[in-house]
Amino acid sequence: MKSPRKLSSNEVAALVGGLMDMDGGGDADGVSYRSYQFGSDDLSLLGEFHALRMINDRFCRIARTVFMPMLRFQPRISSFPPEIRNFDDYRDSQDPFLSLTNCRIEELRGNQLIVIPPAFISLLTDAYYGGSIRALRPTRSEFTATEHRVIEIVTDSLNQALRLAWRDLMPLTFSLVSREENLQFAAFVDGDEMVVNCSFMVQLPDAEPASFDILYPLQTLKPISSQLRSRMQSDYVADDKSWRERLIRAILSIPLNVTAQLTEPQMPLRKLKSLQDGDIIPAQIDDRVLVKVEGMPFFEAQAGEIGGKSALNLTQKLDPTKLKKGRTHERS
Repeated sequence: MKSPRKLSSNEVAALVGGLMDMDGGGDADGVSYRSYQFGSDDLSLLGEFHALRMINDRFCRIARTVFMPMLRFQPRISSFPPEIRNFDDYRDSQDPFLSLTNCRIEELRGNQLIVIPPAFISLLTDAYYGGSIRALRPTRSEFTATEHRVIEIVTDSLNQALRLAWRDLMPLTFSLVSREENLQFAAFVDGDEMVVNCSFMVQLPDAEPASFDILYPLQTLKPISSQLRSRMQSDYVADDKSWRERLIRAILSIPLNVTAQLTEPQMPLRKLKSLQDGDIIPAQIDDRVLVKVEGMPFFEAQAGEIGGKSALNLTQKLDPTKLKKGRTHERS
């Protein structure tokens, strides 16, 4: 598990200043007020990124297959709530030596950064080539050529999983810009800019869980902040023609019982009780034959014959709902 992050000096100063100014000022009429600086970013207006949390949860399910070829099993991946923080503070909380993959998001006119600790890279590399899954503590300050190849495989697959996770909200493409190894020299954003930190934890057997981060600049996500605050992903549903065709074939192959009602004679209950074997019930067959599907009237037809076999000639299609309503009114 990650250790809790300590507040920076700027955050402590802002917190103390906010507590001191909580009462605000007042005028002669007793109306209180608080000062507000219009040039500052009020992060409280952004609210909770509900949609981003759902995207991260979906990404966790998809990303399990990314690590399966290396770990030889599908690990459980969980996500932490997105955190908005200063990039300088994030950089100070991390070790300088990291795997950094900077990608361009053309649709949002911004970038995205995948941060993977070197211990996790070493573990994946060792397990990928037949080693056991065990915690490693690398003491060097650069990756080997083999680890660079593993980083390329993992980050490309993670970007593919991100593309699928974002698809329901909006289609995004992630194109590689650069790969770095030192967070101090990462050409991502300026130090005083705010970033959205999405942290993920990978459960490992007989070892401490590993973690990695995905960073988005706050300015990149601001154009779609209203969508990210929404609890609904999207009204757009991709039209899967193959699924629709299979559904139509399945529905059209359902067997239905079709019956033809030639006549409907009536008799009193007294006579019905006295009927015996061999008795004849008088009935008059009209030209109008009622065709029922699963007991519901659907057609009117005429009885006839074709090729020596009895047949029905459909003359009119009926509306079962109107017939049902008419019978209800008659009974009432």
